[in-house]
Amino acid sequence: MSFFPKIRLKKEVEDYLRTVYHNNEIVVALGAEEAERKFVRLQDHLSHPPSFTTVRVNTRLTSVENAKRLLSEEIHKQFPSVDIPIYQHPQLSDLLLIPVVGPRRELKQHPIQVIVGAQCGSAVLRGAHVYSAGILSASKWMKAGDKVSVYSDIEGQCKRGATEFDGTKVFIGNGISELSRSEIFCSSSPIKGKGIRMTEPAYLSPSFDNVLPGYIFLQNLPSAVTSHVLNPQPGERVLDMCAAPGGKTTHIATLMDGQGEVIAMDKIANKVEKIKQNAFVLKLSNIQAYCYNGTKAVTHDKSDNGQGTGPPFPPESFDRVLLDAPCSGMGQRPNMACALSLKELTSYQPLQRKLLSTAVSLLKPGGTLVYSTCTITLAENEEQVAWALKTYPCLQLQAQEPHIGGAGMRGAGLSPDQLNLLQRFDPSLAELRDFDIDDRTYEEKELTRQANTDTIGFFIAKFIKSS
Repeated sequence: MSFFPKIRLKKEVEDYLRTVYHNNEIVVALGAEEAERKFVRLQDHLSHPPSFTTVRVNTRLTSVENAKRLLSEEIHKQFPSVDIPIYQHPQLSDLLLIPVVGPRRELKQHPIQVIVGAQCGSAVLRGAHVYSAGILSASKWMKAGDKVSVYSDIEGQCKRGATEFDGTKVFIGNGISELSRSEIFCSSSPIKGKGIRMTEPAYLSPSFDNVLPGYIFLQNLPSAVTSHVLNPQPGERVLDMCAAPGGKTTHIATLMDGQGEVIAMDKIANKVEKIKQNAFVLKLSNIQAYCYNGTKAVTHDKSDNGQGTGPPFPPESFDRVLLDAPCSGMGQRPNMACALSLKELTSYQPLQRKLLSTAVSLLKPGGTLVYSTCTITLAENEEQVAWALKTYPCLQLQAQEPHIGGAGMRGAGLSPDQLNLLQRFDPSLAELRDFDIDDRTYEEKELTRQANTDTIGFFIAKFIKSS
């Protein structure tokens, strides 16, 4: 099945990624033809949304059962004529799974057209409405209340304010305009806020805008897995080095039952405010957020004992460290167009190694370090593990619990045993299929298996620091 075209990449990036999926170890194991099929599937699958939306329940404020009941009521308000089931993940008890219905091939397109940017289009495919800032073009006579068809400009060629666009565009659904064209593009004071209320998206997924605030948190499944793998314990001191917007930070604090201390850092001030806002909404008081560059977070000034103060911290200050590293983001879905150049794509490895070095220094002997990314490149994942093990003999790879994803990718010189200790969520392994809400032939066990494989691209490694 291919409802959308495969992800558009710059040729130099596509060629680079092809070499990753055709490295010698993979070709020997799979053969050249299967390696190529795997790469083609990856390109195709990245342009589609995962088949499930996942939300994490804030178990500090409510039970999973109550959240599931309230969420079902909220979804029914959005889609009163559709019965969308909600499942509790059997291995992640605080995670709820909501099937994404689609693609809805029967939708008829309207004469009035709205063009949005690729990023806005991706958000729509995961349940968002269209806000005026994301609208690039609208038909000349569009007024509030009109039925419109929404398209995503996947090549970035549409000029803002255009009345027509004949470039490459992908239909992503129908909606009702809440603003006129003149209100959106008025040069003196354009109106901000919701521009199009999506009524018939190509993929039917609930909007979570202000839905059960404090009770649930919208989070991709592998991200929730990461915090469970870290396994923070009440009373510990835990560092989240690159924490914004705070999804994993707040999950860590919740798993610690509000006991102990979670230090969250990010070097961008407005992102740190988002961490604080999320902690406030979720009523988590054991989080301290700081605007700080993680590569400079360790100090060797012995006059500072690092207890109860902000960064920088002395060595061996933390029981556990999470490094969800800045990365190329090549695992994000849906992503119909990637504008990264090869130079940008390959620029993250040195920064990740600086952050890893700081993380190792800040971790206590016997402590746990979890390294994660939301990308699929070998250089940012398995190669970083191989580098860390070689550079820091004190680090040892550990088994992960839960282990829901697949093993690591061949090509970085790691042994089969080491690869099996890693956890890679690979979109090329997903089974893309239409999901009809009236189709109840799949058992819940089968749907959970689908949810575990059809995710964003993601990578997790867990280390223990020996003494």
